[in-house]
Amino acid sequence: MQRFRSLLALILIVITIIPSATAQEKKRLTNAEILSNMPEGIVGQTAFPVSFEGNKSLIYREGRDYFKYDLKKGSIEPYSFVQSQRPSSFEELVPGWKNPTFSPDSTKIAYTLDNDLYSIDVKTKKIVRHTYDGSELNLNGYASWVYYEEIFGRSSNYKAFWWSPDSKIIAYYNFDNSQVPMFPIYDSRGQHGSLNQTRYPKAGDPNPKVKIGFVSANGGHTVWSDFDPEPDQYFGIPFWSGDGKRFMVARMDRAQDNLELFAVDPILGSLICVYTEHQDSWIDWMEEMLFTSEGIYMVRDFEGWEQIYFLSYDGNRFEKLTGGPNWNIRLLKVDSKYLFYTAKREATTRVDIYRVTLRSKKTERVSYGDYNFANVVLSPDSRNVAAMVSNARTPFFLVNISLPSGNLNRKKVTVIADSKGPDFDKYAIALPEIITFKTRDGLDIPASVIWPVNLDKNKKYPVKVNIYGGPNSPSVRDSWSGVTFRNQWWANNGVIQVTLDNRAGGHFGKKGLEQVYRQLSIPELRDFIDGIKHFLAMPFVDSDKIGIEGFSYGGMMTVLCVTEGSEYFKYGIAGAGVYDWHLYDSHYTERYMDTPQDNPEGYKATNVLSRISNYKGDKTNMIRLTHGTGDDNVHFQNTLQLIDEFQKQNKDFELMIYPEGMHGYRGAQGRHSAMQDYIFWYRYLLDSELPSDLLEYFKK
Repeated sequence: MQRFRSLLALILIVITIIPSATAQEKKRLTNAEILSNMPEGIVGQTAFPVSFEGNKSLIYREGRDYFKYDLKKGSIEPYSFVQSQRPSSFEELVPGWKNPTFSPDSTKIAYTLDNDLYSIDVKTKKIVRHTYDGSELNLNGYASWVYYEEIFGRSSNYKAFWWSPDSKIIAYYNFDNSQVPMFPIYDSRGQHGSLNQTRYPKAGDPNPKVKIGFVSANGGHTVWSDFDPEPDQYFGIPFWSGDGKRFMVARMDRAQDNLELFAVDPILGSLICVYTEHQDSWIDWMEEMLFTSEGIYMVRDFEGWEQIYFLSYDGNRFEKLTGGPNWNIRLLKVDSKYLFYTAKREATTRVDIYRVTLRSKKTERVSYGDYNFANVVLSPDSRNVAAMVSNARTPFFLVNISLPSGNLNRKKVTVIADSKGPDFDKYAIALPEIITFKTRDGLDIPASVIWPVNLDKNKKYPVKVNIYGGPNSPSVRDSWSGVTFRNQWWANNGVIQVTLDNRAGGHFGKKGLEQVYRQLSIPELRDFIDGIKHFLAMPFVDSDKIGIEGFSYGGMMTVLCVTEGSEYFKYGIAGAGVYDWHLYDSHYTERYMDTPQDNPEGYKATNVLSRISNYKGDKTNMIRLTHGTGDDNVHFQNTLQLIDEFQKQNKDFELMIYPEGMHGYRGAQGRHSAMQDYIFWYRYLLDSELPSDLLEYFKK
């Protein structure tokens, strides 16, 4: 027995030593390798599922190459992917047209020109003009700025018209901008410069008035819906019902706490309200929906977490399908038996795949393991599910999940392609670790950290924090983010990289979001301070070398961290921040803050300009501000007012202005911004100049 114990002890010693030796044998990336986009063999091409070809094979893409995976044989062969062709391409049939859009039957193209709505016959090239009163202030089928930015989204490119499924009718929004204040954006180009005059409603300002009309594709007068355009209201992204007979339009009041969904008759313009919703804080638009011949499957959060509901088009049937802590639900597909969707449910930092049985309302997890599932594609018969799978420490791999009829315990998972290279485990790669930190009121909020390679706990390390911080916009995700120049450079040059979220990031459902209601930035700042305190408690963290950076909402929070929170955050780079909520657009700002008239104390308390007195503006506490002068989203006005306040208080700061730069710097401005950021961090976190090889990298 004693001999056995001695042998067992020896085995345990060997087992303990081997991992340590293996870790030491891993090759450390050199700066030259990092700057040359990493050695081959660490991570390969990522495979993206494209679509199923019937129920027999999966088409996927690696780079520009397409492949076909045979579900039965398990074989893979190259595939020539031919995209569907329209009868006519989008060559510019009409000079200057905007948003040319084919009718569903591909016989006509609708478009706008000089704020009027037109259509053209693809075969005969005959043009029909549908409206005649378009002007700079009266827009037909072309969105007013606040709708483009906050409701339709930038991907809409201002498009505000929609073909009916039978291609016979075009529905469109008409915008009256006559009462919306004009905001001038100066363009310095040329000898005399120019002004970009945007109708931009700031918090509390008049919004555009909206009418909803219908025109025949063959021409004729507009049938206006019975909506009254005079009340202070918003209209959401509309959609046609499954049978094409009704145009479904969501409407909210100015306060955004009451929502109604209407079925509109496109022939008569008459309205029927089929759904109403009230929340004491704010309501989000109906965005996740699946349409059937009988009604709509939609996602709502009025119970505190997101759930899936069915609503008939006439409003007489309303059923709840799911329960539990769902968030960020995305509806994938509904068939006669199941509805498939993705959601953050197992963990708030990962997305999983689920199905719910329509009859029994039973929810089952289709995905597996501690992974994030993205780019999910289902076969026509719903028996196969393809997805890109990863987590923070596992590169993407493409899987197919074969679903049996009945019990999902018998599902079969096949890995089709894996981007993890053969040399991945040979290198000392710095990978994120998902952790949580506890707030002063007991919440556990996710964060991620990338430790320096070969961290020595007897040394002191600077910390660089990345944030965004806006409502329901988390930055901490347990998914693969790549082996990149940015994360590997800092890890190999002695900097701890941290990403922080706050209570309004969606990790606690709608109740967490509502804690910032009418006081944007105040709870978030407390959470970010509690987050960095978690790291400051570690003996190898240098408390005098804490940096933070963010853009837009993150720019605002960065300034607050380095000024009001300067006891903890010493240095920061803030890009294009909102520094006074009076200066941002009506729809976004008032959703969370209400109007300045209704919440004057909230606007006063959250104003960054009045919260910078703790800032020193010296080598121990420095902020760098950046902004593009052409930014039509967060106006340069914000940064001008902030630097004016710094100057009044005689505080030093760094400033970089990008002429005509938009909300995000591109091209030469983007390269310059990145280089200057590194120069700043080397100066204040590492007390040194930018290395010559890194300087050359940015100048290429």
